[in-house]
Amino acid sequence: MLHISSFSEESIQKILATLEESSEVNCELPGGGWMHIEDNLPYLIVYRQVNEDTGIKKMINSGGAYLIIGKKDFQGYQKLLKALSHQLSTKFGSYMLFEMYLGDLESKTFYIKGPAKRISTTLEILKKELTKSSGLSSGINLSAEIKNLENRQAEGVEPLISIQHAKDSGALWIGLEIPPIFRDKEYHLYPLFFRKFRDFLINSVQKAVYDFIRVQTKNPIKSYYALGRKSLKQKVFEIDKELAEIEKSFQFLWLVSPVNIQNIKQTFFESKYEKVLDYHYRLLPIDPDILKRKLYNLKIEDINDPAMSYIFHEKREELDQQITMLNERGSKNFFYNSIRLYKGIDNEICEQAELILQDVSEKEKTKDKDNCNATYFRDLALQEFSHYMKQDENFKCKVHLRDDVNIMMVSQGELYIPSDYKMSMTEAEALIQHEVGTHALTFYNGQQQPLQQLSVGLADYDTLQEGLAVMSEYLIGGLTANRLRTLAGRVVAGKALMDGGDFQQIFRLLTQEKGFSPESAFNITSRIMQGGGFIKDIIYLKGLVLLRNYLQKGGDYEPLLAGKFSLKHLDVVKELTERQVLNPPKLRPSYLTSDIAKERLQLIREGLPISQMINP
Repeated sequence: MLHISSFSEESIQKILATLEESSEVNCELPGGGWMHIEDNLPYLIVYRQVNEDTGIKKMINSGGAYLIIGKKDFQGYQKLLKALSHQLSTKFGSYMLFEMYLGDLESKTFYIKGPAKRISTTLEILKKELTKSSGLSSGINLSAEIKNLENRQAEGVEPLISIQHAKDSGALWIGLEIPPIFRDKEYHLYPLFFRKFRDFLINSVQKAVYDFIRVQTKNPIKSYYALGRKSLKQKVFEIDKELAEIEKSFQFLWLVSPVNIQNIKQTFFESKYEKVLDYHYRLLPIDPDILKRKLYNLKIEDINDPAMSYIFHEKREELDQQITMLNERGSKNFFYNSIRLYKGIDNEICEQAELILQDVSEKEKTKDKDNCNATYFRDLALQEFSHYMKQDENFKCKVHLRDDVNIMMVSQGELYIPSDYKMSMTEAEALIQHEVGTHALTFYNGQQQPLQQLSVGLADYDTLQEGLAVMSEYLIGGLTANRLRTLAGRVVAGKALMDGGDFQQIFRLLTQEKGFSPESAFNITSRIMQGGGFIKDIIYLKGLVLLRNYLQKGGDYEPLLAGKFSLKHLDVVKELTERQVLNPPKLRPSYLTSDIAKERLQLIREGLPISQMINP
């Protein structure tokens, strides 16, 4: 980092030389100024500091190229801008200076000041984006107006650069006057609204700047996403680490699973499906109050990068809900919070579930000689691990056989198998790809990212994860009729639970009306009743439906394996990848090397109904 105490020919040349040599520069400038440029970007967002905190400084410092003008030696800053414009316009063919400042307190209009005829498309894009403000808050509708002016600065201040000097140096100067609706008369920000406004504004500006770069310069940037900052601030990594540590301090699914499931099952069957024992749970390894205090002590509001702020705020809310639920196990409040956590059940998923149960009949279980046990499954998992170790010798994953778990699961990258688990060979091969080829693999791929959130999972990641996991079962030819019916049955059970059904009522619904065997019905019902009512199991079919819809629209499959995130995060993940913050997936699942899997994936893209995804 450079420290420039005064502007001289020598200091300005030092800045330019650093930028030329390393394609980036960070420097402290006179009067409290600061400049950050990455990748020789052919634009610069400029803000002049004033005595009051206007909020704009917090808006622009998440970008890849910005200048905060200090409170002294304005003429020196003008010299710097002329020299910088000349150097980068010579390299790229043109250069944009984009100045931002606040308008009158009562203003509801963005004023875009620039050469309307010379770059009409760029300014029109900016105008169009800035008028999409209705989603910021109810009752707020902002307008945008283009003004073809030579004076593009705020009233009463000197121009950044004269129009003639801009032309001589190959630069284009645009001014944006911003309505200060995110603060009150005393310059106090409305914090929640300010974050939404900031993200909206920066996104709008970046789209317009990208159009300018694409049309007017020789810079090879492929997307406006790439205009965001590549080098994340240390505060981002600190909060990322602390959020991950909070999540790792408890295993949510493990703690909401009953320890006495075998006794519950035995008693229920011996009583001819009438008596249900109370669920017993593991002792909490954390104090919910202390953990929540730690969670909300994180200064996420100090993160000015819109993408990272969005990720962190979402994750904190999800962790808050999970911690609350752990404190409410066995109560109705647990159930109500599970609806909130997993977003309920919509009509499309219910219709798909009913269609599957109508079209697909339950098949008899294979004979014992065709089954494999938990030990055999562990050996299959170890074989799959060897495939990943060939791609990356650092890959590691542990397998646990446990008497006190009722479901197979991957938790924090490790595989847990019920010791009494039995399955057919077809089911075993499918579950290997479900648990190892999806959950363990995406955990490891997430670990290779600079952000730990990609391994522990962004908020709401479960739905896509389970959609990918079930899709992998289909792609390797292991999605059976009974398996698909189970996924549909979980949705039916979840809907019945939300309609007020109890354990016995849901069990009878599945056996008497939906054609499930008592064994299958118990497994579905016992899972949905965990904690006092836990609708997580609906996300398997929900995730499959959403993933199929995504693939039918031409979505790419492999980028979804780069870590644990939701389909709603695709734009954020794409942005961070193009900003070179995130990396492509490190490992590929073994099934993606198969031509048969590729053919099956193509069938999905062509519209294969879910009820026809069954493999013989």
